[in-house]
Amino acid sequence: MHPMAGSARPAAVGFIFVTLLLDITGLGIIIPVLPQLIQELTGSDVSQAARYGGWLLFAYAFFQFLFAPLVGALSDRYGRRPVLLLSLLGFGLDYIVLALAPTLAWLFIARVVSGIFGASFSTGFAYIADVSPPEKRAQNFGLVGAAFGLGFIIGPVSGGLLGEFGPRVPFFVAAALSLLNMAYGYFVLPESLPVERRRAFEWKRANPIGALVALRRYPQVLGLIGSLVFLYIASHAVQGTWSYFVIEKFAWSPKDIGLSLGVVGILSALVQGFLIRKAIPALGAWRTLIFGMVCNVVGLILFALVQQQWMLYAFLIPYALGGLAGPALQGLLSNGVSESEQGELQGAMSSMMSATSIVGPVLMTSIFAAFTQEGTGLYFPGAPFVAGALLSATSLVLILGQYRKSKL
Repeated sequence: MHPMAGSARPAAVGFIFVTLLLDITGLGIIIPVLPQLIQELTGSDVSQAARYGGWLLFAYAFFQFLFAPLVGALSDRYGRRPVLLLSLLGFGLDYIVLALAPTLAWLFIARVVSGIFGASFSTGFAYIADVSPPEKRAQNFGLVGAAFGLGFIIGPVSGGLLGEFGPRVPFFVAAALSLLNMAYGYFVLPESLPVERRRAFEWKRANPIGALVALRRYPQVLGLIGSLVFLYIASHAVQGTWSYFVIEKFAWSPKDIGLSLGVVGILSALVQGFLIRKAIPALGAWRTLIFGMVCNVVGLILFALVQQQWMLYAFLIPYALGGLAGPALQGLLSNGVSESEQGELQGAMSSMMSATSIVGPVLMTSIFAAFTQEGTGLYFPGAPFVAGALLSATSLVLILGQYRKSKL
């Protein structure tokens, strides 16, 4: 019998949905104002601000990479609830530091701390895996995607609007959200991992390299993990450079950036919250994944070629359909391992995601800076999108290879 069978299950998924939604809203709120805050603290132009922005994302991701497996293993040992609540407290305090940061160095320190606490996303995924029967996992991971999507509607739009009052205002609001979220979780969030399904804590399985080595025990998922690496690095073409790209190309304000990211969020939520539920039963996980990957490549190439502002909005549609790939791939991976190892798998995947987030933002913002700085030989702000399309195409080739194997 499942530990949370019957009526408790949808409710528990609902709690996690709200927790992640508030979390992502807090992250999203700061995106439209970050370029402005970096420029204010350093007095640099957009090209240079993009470089600093890339390194700030690097600081966050590097520490998330180090701590994600530890956090995943702790949640397998002590349960998901205490780990989630502690990380929310950390996030709240961190945003307050960001809001008050007097220098760029403070921003870096704050991003390191939030990287450590940001390792909790894997715990959210493990929670979903705990309370979902295998046939519902892909759909419920899709719901997490919808929480990301919704958070990225509410976050950047409100961040863009709040940013009109000054680049620090959104950080205070993000802090309040995290602390409210913690209070909500404290009173409402049930534990999803019963004591009898917990496993002993082992250091060798709680370090990032150990977590990645553990994945070797599941040869059936290794090829898919390889394709995820390329897909995640490619995603930083948009995540890492969008704000800087639209400031450089169209001189957008925080409000414009926030609204455009809001549209991205609406489309993502539709794709991952609604469309995935129709696509997987109709096409199967593999075909859904392949279709999503093709859309991803096409969307990125179109972004690179944008000449007018309306085109950005039109080309978001194929790019958003690329969002079908993530949940389909997560579902295929999750079904490949046993119940007691979901925390470890999600922790290792989170490590992987973070490893790509260490490389991705710095790579993409450096490409952007190289093609936009004064005196550049070839001025081409869309260069990161071309790099992303090449990486996504590589991922697609790996997936097709794995698909053929699965058919043998």
